[in-house]
Amino acid sequence: MSVEDDLLSQGVWPLCGMDEAGRGPLAGPVVAAAVVLPPGNPLRDIVKDSKKLSPRKRQEIFDRIKRHPDVAIGVGAVGPDIIDRMNILEATFLAMRRAVDALGMEVEYALVDGNMAPRLNCRSIPVIKGDSSEPSISAASIVAKVIRDRYMLAMDRLYPGYDFASHKGYPTPTHFRAIKTLGACPLHRRSFKGVSP
Repeated sequence: MSVEDDLLSQGVWPLCGMDEAGRGPLAGPVVAAAVVLPPGNPLRDIVKDSKKLSPRKRQEIFDRIKRHPDVAIGVGAVGPDIIDRMNILEATFLAMRRAVDALGMEVEYALVDGNMAPRLNCRSIPVIKGDSSEPSISAASIVAKVIRDRYMLAMDRLYPGYDFASHKGYPTPTHFRAIKTLGACPLHRRSFKGVSP
């Protein structure tokens, strides 16, 4: 039985799942999502870890999550300047707090993908590989990934030459070559290895 199912069987409600996208890239924000996915909601049977879905399938499920009237979504983001000031872990936790605040409702528990959870205005439980085992975390992983990818696609047009549309800011050989040729742009995390000389 998953942590989420166990809590639901005890009558714990409402609860949200939380995940982030963008901890590892050299550029762009870290984006966190919080999703409240009610018991019995049909989306619980189709959500999966976003990394195991094709971009097209991710987009399709994201659209269904957004359209469903019973689902609450909160999103928080933290940009490169704050990441450089705080460090990526603390910036991720800040994005998660912003995501819970953006839900527009109070929850009793937040299930957070990973081995650590931020301090929130509710109880938080870290769940290792929760994006594979907990439906609400899976939904949050899809929301965070799609929103961040869309942002990086838009930034590709604003900062041509870095190929953000393909690598989304992650450390790839193409990205490192672009930084070497063009230098860092305002999207880059200058505290990350390989960005600043």
